[in-house]
Amino acid sequence: MTGDTREPLLAQLRRHVRLHARAQGLAPEHCRRLLAGISRTDGEGPGSWPVVWSRAGDALAGRGRYLEAGRHYALARFPYAGPGDAVRHLAQERSVAAFDRWRRTQRGIGRLELRLAEGEFACWTAGLDLRGGPRPLVLVMGGIVSVKEQWAPILARADALGVAFAVTELPGVGENTLRYGADSHRMISAVLDALADRADVRRTSAVALSFGGHLALRAALGDDRIRGIATVGAPVHHFFLDRDWHPGVPAVTAHTLAHLIGCPPAEVFDAVRSWALTGDELARLRVPVTYAAALRDDIVPLTETGALLSDPRAPHQVLFLDDEHGAPAELARVRVMLLRAALRASGAHPVRRAALAAADGAGRLRAAVGRAGRLAV
Repeated sequence: MTGDTREPLLAQLRRHVRLHARAQGLAPEHCRRLLAGISRTDGEGPGSWPVVWSRAGDALAGRGRYLEAGRHYALARFPYAGPGDAVRHLAQERSVAAFDRWRRTQRGIGRLELRLAEGEFACWTAGLDLRGGPRPLVLVMGGIVSVKEQWAPILARADALGVAFAVTELPGVGENTLRYGADSHRMISAVLDALADRADVRRTSAVALSFGGHLALRAALGDDRIRGIATVGAPVHHFFLDRDWHPGVPAVTAHTLAHLIGCPPAEVFDAVRSWALTGDELARLRVPVTYAAALRDDIVPLTETGALLSDPRAPHQVLFLDDEHGAPAELARVRVMLLRAALRASGAHPVRRAALAAADGAGRLRAAVGRAGRLAV
């Protein structure tokens, strides 16, 4: 098995899901209670990972708490719904349906469906009301296990921030039926094309986490409508090429990548070697990149920051945090950092950016920079 097999797979799922649960606002004690009732990774009986999370979602949906229900369904299909995994596939469907019921109670949250030659995918959108003119676009996407429904809070803030949002998923994740490959960044340009008459896509920035950040970096090399990228723990160069790093990558990550790419787990790192951004490509990357790097990341090597900062002319910033992949202990601060960077890159109104800083505590972010490391320019 490719990836770190020293820790049993169920233990890896327990560890990695905590970041995603916290990102969706689930209380740690509530998650601990659910995880305590799980004894196996799959199946349809008691103690099964997708069954325990799905039943919690069903209980919430029965009380009309659709947004919370959808969050539990999203964790029920974690890390992905593979072939023959009927319970996870049902959880994925219920996650989308619950979000859809919630968003119909909100103002201005819409759905965009796109079909390409090789498959189809969807976005949840907000801020596309053209009264007052088209707004700059912020494209949002997570990594290889993150569904678009987890971004409900940011969609609800479109009007307050004065921007349009489109949130979507990586190929193979959630509703996205595209195959994850070296040219998957084209889907980002397809989103911009589809929204060209409803948002100012010439001023697009991306909040793209982990492998979503890599996709956004690739897209920016060929699409000058992308004005900036804000990311956490994105693979850039070394992740794809460093054979000494690969054995320590958690098995859950390697297996998820293999599922999305469509190859055996043992071949996944050979399959992605050509995805590394070269030195020439990084030199051509002139849009500002804001990158949060976790010092204890066991998925993406810290050397990726060196690849980004190798060209002193590039307007990139790196924040180092004493944390694990995705910076789960620093989520609130990192969210502010990424969204502020995206608003700045897209040219959102300064008053809107100031409102975000006041509401979310930019002072705490500056203090965190001082404690956690250096903000390198």
